[in-house]
Amino acid sequence: MFIDISEPITLLLLTIATVLLIFLGKEVKKPYIPAFALCAYLILVIVHSVQLANLTEELRETYTALLMRCIGIDCIMIFISFFAYLWVDDIASKFYKKKSLDNSLDWFWNKI
Repeated sequence: MFIDISEPITLLLLTIATVLLIFLGKEVKKPYIPAFALCAYLILVIVHSVQLANLTEELRETYTALLMRCIGIDCIMIFISFFAYLWVDDIASKFYKKKSLDNSLDWFWNKI
């Protein structure tokens, strides 16, 4: 069984869920909330990679392109949710007047 996230409806629902987690984390100023989406997409990319590696010869022709497309979408969503985590972490550290975990992206946040 393959988890196909390249279908438009599934992709739309995952995008909406990710955006809602990001804005929820922003509103309550808790960076671990967008980290849930990041962990979910990391698990999905691992699952899709394992499925791609374990394809039988008869399924290889049919499902290779599908799984590569799903891995690509996973990587894009990992990128988005990672920057969302860093963004919410920066907002929370300024609100609570704590030092952020990593201030290496200060130049980026100053431009936004």
